[in-house]
Amino acid sequence: MRLQPLRRADAARCAELEQVLFAGEDPWSESAFAAELDWGHYYLGAYAKGQLVGYAGLSLAGAPGDMEASVHTIGVDPAWQRQGVGRALLCALLDRADQENAAVFLEVRTDNSSAIALYEAHGFTTVGLRRRYYQPSGADAFTMVRPERASLETT
Repeated sequence: MRLQPLRRADAARCAELEQVLFAGEDPWSESAFAAELDWGHYYLGAYAKGQLVGYAGLSLAGAPGDMEASVHTIGVDPAWQRQGVGRALLCALLDRADQENAAVFLEVRTDNSSAIALYEAHGFTTVGLRRRYYQPSGADAFTMVRPERASLETT
């Protein structure tokens, strides 16, 4: 498996995976992924055997020296889950945030215990609850944050 910048040509495959991964919610469309790339957000694809098997995106906002990052999405083909793809994608996003010394925020379903455990293992803590965040299911989400790298190094 290799990670590389997500290509606009991969937007259709991302949308296909979204339909599988987030069927009970509001899965992102091909145009939503294309728009994220057009905005210049940091998106990576995980490729294995010539196929996109995972994707992840991060936005950075603020002025240099005072940036925040937000994980927009992480998705892994079910056939490739539990093989380190999601962890590799998350670590790559965190590395990018660390280049800007940015705190990283994300939302995760409160019932997604495997994702929560992954995030906690990488320094995230729960800082809030967003009721009925996911639609149309109405599932709640935790807001989690990982402090900027400078804070991590002093603890």
